[in-house]
Amino acid sequence: MDIQIATLCDHAADYNGKMVVSGTIDVLAAPQLPIVQPQCCLAIRLCITPDDNGPHKFSVNIIDGDGKSLDDKMPIDADMPIEIPEDVPFVTRNLILNLQGLRFHEAGVYFVDISIDNELVQRLPLRVVQVDQQKQAS
Repeated sequence: MDIQIATLCDHAADYNGKMVVSGTIDVLAAPQLPIVQPQCCLAIRLCITPDDNGPHKFSVNIIDGDGKSLDDKMPIDADMPIEIPEDVPFVTRNLILNLQGLRFHEAGVYFVDISIDNELVQRLPLRVVQVDQQKQAS
């Protein structure tokens, strides 16, 4: 099982197997802390082969620089059973997680960790910065 695409974004949608991603995010900036991201998506495209058949565990965890989960809703865990016919060389699947009300209490680097069967398979960095709007205006 391979991750072909993984990104945080403003919006993602699946249209008949085609993933549409809009507004990728790797920095959140705000004039004050905490920063609350009202809505974003984690868009993931998986390539799966018959070798992947069987039960799997899927997990997403947003952590701070010390490895602590962002909040008590993390990690997000799901069972992911896979059953692909042996005569099909591969299939792709789009996973879109809508995340609402993410609260970042401090500036710094955070990570979106994607794990399959308790193995970290993708880590997306996310910077949270506090900006001075008066400096930007001049």
